[in-house]
Amino acid sequence: MKPEITVSTRDLERLEGLLSKPPTRNRSDLDGLRDELERANVIDAEAMPADVITMNSCARFREEHSGREYALTLAWPHDADASQGRVSIFSPAGSALLGLSVGQVIDWQTPEGHAIQLRVLAVTPEA
Repeated sequence: MKPEITVSTRDLERLEGLLSKPPTRNRSDLDGLRDELERANVIDAEAMPADVITMNSCARFREEHSGREYALTLAWPHDADASQGRVSIFSPAGSALLGLSVGQVIDWQTPEGHAIQLRVLAVTPEA
């Protein structure tokens, strides 16, 4: 079962705009993001809790089995840069992170095919 997620009206409007443009409108690889947006609790950007992962926020995670910790920033596609820890919202990883809050755990499939669990430890909102 997927954890409950919260998305701001600002992020939702911009993401829906990007998903409706001709280059992305028919991309089936973005169906996961579309599904996440459809199931999200949507609230005004001004009321968004600081502990929720939004666009351009940085989140710290712990892999539950190994205890390894790391940080990622959820980025717009044109700002994504794996070497800087900036994951695109258009990637499966990015769409899975959107709307999670501190304390939540998600099941994650690594690029190598391993199943892991990630716990959100902290969120630093966009400056």
